[in-house]
Amino acid sequence: MSDDDIVIRVDNVSKRFRLYHELNRSLKATVFRQGRAKYEEFWALQNVSFDVPRGTTYGLIGQNGSGKSTLLKCIAKILRPDGGSITVDGKISALLELGAGFHPELSGRDNVFLNAAILGLSEKDVKRSFDDIVEFAGLEQFIDTPVKNYSSGMYVRLGFSVAINVDPDILLVDEVLAVGDETFQRKCSEKFAQFRAEGKTVVLVSHGMGSMRMLCTEVALLEHGRMLTKGEPDDVIQEYLGDVVEERNPDGEFGQRWGSGEATIENVEFLANDKPVGSHVNCGDRLVARVRIRANERLNHPVVGISVNTIEGVYVHGTNTRLGEVDLGVVEPGVMIVDWEVPRLDLLRGVYLLSVAVTDETTLAHYDFRQRSFPFTVEVGDGLFEEGVLTMRSTWSVEND
Repeated sequence: MSDDDIVIRVDNVSKRFRLYHELNRSLKATVFRQGRAKYEEFWALQNVSFDVPRGTTYGLIGQNGSGKSTLLKCIAKILRPDGGSITVDGKISALLELGAGFHPELSGRDNVFLNAAILGLSEKDVKRSFDDIVEFAGLEQFIDTPVKNYSSGMYVRLGFSVAINVDPDILLVDEVLAVGDETFQRKCSEKFAQFRAEGKTVVLVSHGMGSMRMLCTEVALLEHGRMLTKGEPDDVIQEYLGDVVEERNPDGEFGQRWGSGEATIENVEFLANDKPVGSHVNCGDRLVARVRIRANERLNHPVVGISVNTIEGVYVHGTNTRLGEVDLGVVEPGVMIVDWEVPRLDLLRGVYLLSVAVTDETTLAHYDFRQRSFPFTVEVGDGLFEEGVLTMRSTWSVEND
């Protein structure tokens, strides 16, 4: 790829902040400390490098505090790097913080002109684009209302609508888009596609991995200010989600847990094609989740339930022994093993969270509920070329007239 195809070049960029632990609160303290307060240096970015090609949507992902927003602000020249350099070829428009550039006492109409002026649009250009801005934001009814009365979603819709209508070459968008509703998300996706078709470039920060998979042509993963990896969205997101599930709660367990205690879910073992597999299985495997349960007292017809969610929170499936017409009968104190078997796993590549519950016969009283507590990773298997959550095992046919 030639340099002419690169619109943003981030070269070995580092950014440092000072974290003050004790401020000089009085004139006396200032004199004795000679005006110096104690602080330590915090490196929000360390030696980050990547190129953004023209006409792409480039994603930045990572946990809170990884440096994503700091990096966007450096690209937008809001912050100055302490090391390295950033080269930008084109006009930038940025939506980085909720309500940035808005005056709360002014109406939406006045703030459109104010915000557009900050982004470099003339009054004449704003007047020409005003109706399009308001229509895209869907705020025709509220455009003359002071924005201090707007919801966070209304703020974002108006700010984003202004940002895209200043005709930028490069659009920088932070997590604030997650505030928008489903209709607005769809309109944003369509706008990003239009931008790419016009040769414009988008740099996007988001925690919504589904959106990042759909929108981005390339993704970079940051951790503690360092670049871990970059490349195809599926590969980078899979690595990120695999790391996320390694984080446990303070009790050393995943997810959340509650219940009255008559029974205890001790663990879940995953088997693929009759072999223990840890937490990694393949699409197409015969999957068994083997649940080890300890009955702490005599139980009358308990019910064991299981559900599956994507790590982004999408509810994929739920069932229980009662729905499966299995009666556990009267269970005496001790350990029982309950197998949940999927003859052919149709889940596509991704990280999933299994929830397990033991309840009374009515399923209303929970003896033990371990919600999203057992992560497992599905590799490509025979769903290599499909996208989404599960394979439909569809076929194609063509017939000529």
